[in-house]
Formats: sequence, C-alpha cells, structure tokens
Amino acid sequence: MIRNIISVDVEEYFHPTELAKSVRQEQWDSLPSLVVPETKRVLEIFDRHQVKATFFVLGWVAERYPGLIGEIASRGHEIGCHSFLHRLVYDLTPAEFREDTRRAVQAIENACGITPKAYRAPSYSITNKSLWALEVLAECGFTHDSSIYPIEHDRYGIPGFGRHSRTLSTPSGPIMEVPIATVELSRKNIAPVGGGAYLRLLPYRYTAAGVRRINETDQQPACIYFHPWELDPDHPRFAQGFIARLRTYTGLRSMSRKIERLLGEFEFGPLGPACIG
Repeated sequence: MIRNIISVDVEEYFHPTELAKSVRQEQWDSLPSLVVPETKRVLEIFDRHQVKATFFVLGWVAERYPGLIGEIASRGHEIGCHSFLHRLVYDLTPAEFREDTRRAVQAIENACGITPKAYRAPSYSITNKSLWALEVLAECGFTHDSSIYPIEHDRYGIPGFGRHSRTLSTPSGPIMEVPIATVELSRKNIAPVGGGAYLRLLPYRYTAAGVRRINETDQQPACIYFHPWELDPDHPRFAQGFIARLRTYTGLRSMSRKIERLLGEFEFGPLGPACIG
C-alpha cells in the first residue's frame, strides 16, 4: 500500500481565518482555551491506529502550551510550523513573514527542543502573489512546505500548479512542495480531496474514493489534513455569516468517525523529512 500523509494544524477553535472579522487577536487570551484537550483526543486516535503524523504547530499555541508540543513530539510525531499568529502570507511583507516565521520557530524550539523543517501557511495562503515566501522559508532552514492547494478558491489556491510533490528551486536553496490532495476529473477540472472543510462537508465515500484514485491511478500519496477543533462539535461558535458558518461548523459531529475510518482503511504517516522520536 502507498503510505499517504496525515497532518494536523494545531490551533485554537478561534484561529480559523473565517473568524478573523468576529474575533480579534487581542481577544485570544481572554477566550476559553480548548487546544490541549482537543489535541490530546487526536493523539489518542493516532495511538489507537498506530499512526504517526505531522503536527503543524501555531507558534502562539507553542508559547502558551509547551507541554502539549512536548507530548506530541515525545509520542514520535513530526513537528512542523504553522506560523506564529495565523496571518495570511499574502497580507504580509517578506520582512513581516520572515519575522513571524522566526518567532514561531523559536517558540516551537523552546517548547520541545525541535527545530521544525516543514511549514504550512495559514489557510494555504502561499499563492501566485506570495510565492516569494518559499525563498524566505528556504532561507529560514525549511526543507518541506505544504502550503499550496492547486485549486480555484476565493481565498487561496494556485490552479495548474501541479498536484503532486516536487522540489522547487529558490535563490535561498531548494524546498520540496507537498500540495494538498486533489483528483483530476478532467484537464480543467481539479477537485479537492485533502480534508478540513472538504472532509467535513462531503460524504466519506467521496474522500475515500479520491484517496484510492490518487494511490491507484496516480501512484502517489494523498496529503490529508484536519484541525483538532474539527473533532469537537461543542466548542464555542463565533463565525458570522452563512458561508463562514457553513465552512467552519458543518459536519463537526461526523468528523472523528471519518478520520477513524480513513486511518483504518488506508496507510498513513508523516510528511517528512523524518519522523521525530
């Protein structure tokens, strides 16, 4: 069996971009924190299925809950970086992005003693207008990135980028890009499979069929992701507007069952470059 990639973006329930207009950054510390119990539930699921994963850790979380990041690492999972403040890359200057990334790396190192080599941008915000970020990541010592979604979307995506992993050259050195899983329905129709809201909103059989097609037809691994808060249907809800609520809260109650089915039906492991532990 092809070993697919399972990854977790470690953030609080109030960090998604869809909530940015309703929850300001200065409010974060005053809100109830749930990231520790939610992430421990994810760890328990992975233990049951004897699966190792890549955890892309938000620096803000690592700074406040170092014990959690240490526990993730001690269980043999790969530690990646998910920025410090969950700001969209294309809203930052290169200097601001470099500072945010270095701050996140420092917080993660302080929490678990590991320097992350894999990065994932908040909301897949490395797009055509922020491809410069790959050079900054290589400059900061990252060897792998998983921030590009090769689809059309109102907030992210690079259509036509390429659906499978490949090494890209930058002036600061090479970096391997690992796109989120998609299937090619036609030459101009690429459908998302990778997880998150798509896994919550769509039937399980759609995701399973997509992973199977990537493995059997493309002979490639599928990169799947989710967030700890997506396994908690009872967390506080702040998203405003129909689309924001739909994208953030639909399917929460069935998410854990879908993750367990995926882990039972397919082979999964971390993104790389190596599993720590």
